[in-house]
Amino acid sequence: MLRHTLTVLAGAVLAAAIYQVAPSSAQIVIPTNRNALVQQNELQQLQNRLQRQQYQQQQQIYRELDRPTARQPQPDVPIYDKTCRMEAVGNTISRVCR
Repeated sequence: MLRHTLTVLAGAVLAAAIYQVAPSSAQIVIPTNRNALVQQNELQQLQNRLQRQQYQQQQQIYRELDRPTARQPQPDVPIYDKTCRMEAVGNTISRVCR
């Protein structure tokens, strides 16, 4: 019971402290010029649009990096038939096909 009372009392003290601090730290801005408010909104919209474009570009780069690369075609190598024979000339062995 005593622990519960202390918890409630501590919560009340904390709430009172927050209530006293909050109004002094909050900033309420009321623009006197309506054009300034409109310009601020337009600026925010442009900033949001730019951030969205940058995000989309970054995602596109990530998608391109994640895509598997196209396999290189195999080089065109001549295929030897069974009619080819191997000849040794010095230290080298070569195939002769006719």
